[in-house]
Amino acid sequence: MPLPFLTADRAFDTTDQVALPFDDHDQWRRPYRPGSWRVGAAALALLLASFVLLAAVIIAVAGAFGGASVTLGIAALVIVAALRALRMGTWVSRAGVRRVGFLSTVTVPWAKVTSVRTAQQPVRWLGLPRTVQGQALVLDRQGGEQLLLLTDHNADFLSRVEAFDRAADTIEAWNAEYGTAPAATR
Repeated sequence: MPLPFLTADRAFDTTDQVALPFDDHDQWRRPYRPGSWRVGAAALALLLASFVLLAAVIIAVAGAFGGASVTLGIAALVIVAALRALRMGTWVSRAGVRRVGFLSTVTVPWAKVTSVRTAQQPVRWLGLPRTVQGQALVLDRQGGEQLLLLTDHNADFLSRVEAFDRAADTIEAWNAEYGTAPAATR
């Protein structure tokens, strides 16, 4: 039985040439899917938030509205944190590359990017202080600054080496298409 909705995994079954939403290069998009570790942690946080919301309702029915509002605020913070964790990662568009962290976002225009390369180096395991030897996608900016875009041991690519390689290749292709080529010296 065919399902009436469309996914990004398959093409349209229609004959008209309608651009898919992810084909718009002016929109910020993540060139890979969020990993199972990231999605699982967000799902557990949202499950916890549902229990905290239930507790807020029970506290409100009991008549302690001050405690209910504090509990509701805690649930709202857990929901916002889970959604922000799902938003974390590397995003690309025609304008540049954006590294979204939990508390900060860094956007680098393609004109300021000197290179995007994969390097073997110590990387953090699941964002924890422990480091292991792994691969990282490093963006070099003008002025010699570096920005770590992806690692093969973060929440998106742990145990998904092929997905890391595809994402790194995709971001390097975006840099090749929209980045400025270094001027030839004579």
